Amino acid sequence: MTEKELRKEVVAAYQELSAEGMNKGASGNVSARLGEHMLITPSGIPSALMEPDQVAKLRIDDDAGGYDGPCKPSSEWRFHRDILRNRQDAGAVVHAHAPFSTILSILRKPIPAVHYMMAAFGTTEIKVADYCCYGTPELSQAVITAMEGANGCLMANHGMVVAGPNMTRTMWLAGEIELLASQYYHSLLAGTPHILSDAEIAETAKSFESYGPQEVDKH
Repeated sequence: MTEKELRKEVVAAYQELSAEGMNKGASGNVSARLGEHMLITPSGIPSALMEPDQVAKLRIDDDAGGYDGPCKPSSEWRFHRDILRNRQDAGAVVHAHAPFSTILSILRKPIPAVHYMMAAFGTTEIKVADYCCYGTPELSQAVITAMEGANGCLMANHGMVVAGPNMTRTMWLAGEIELLASQYYHSLLAGTPHILSDAEIAETAKSFESYGPQEVDKH
């Protein structure tokens, strides 16, 4: 995929988050790997006004946060960069202030295996990263720790973040983590949810490599 195509994909994903009600205004952010660089949504621009040439470009190995482009990168560029730096399997990162994910993050409640779709995250529990001020190295480290062995986490009193091999898969994971959060929240209101065992999730995980949306070659 060319840089121009990837810029369009980043903006389209960010706009989709707003359309799905997972972000409001200029909240949340989306990034994608481009070789030794990453492309990330700019700071403070609502999805409806965002253009591909406003997407910022940063080197993944640059600790200073230098960027190319007319607009500053999202204030959360650090944890996007660190996820892509630490996870060679990750090609895209999506962060959103999705309603139910944020509610559980405020309650500091990890999401247990209330549904077999937990297998999509490579874990039996979606953890909550410790609270740290947005945009800080401390928040980045908290996210990296909470995502060890998992494709996503909640961020205490903040929202959620997911990572996947490409934008198609990562946006799917973003929707799934919010759905799991909603299912867990509502099941707690109704009673005591039954949690699937590690063995049951492991059995499901065997078939999950080809489960869910697959990226289509557009060429």
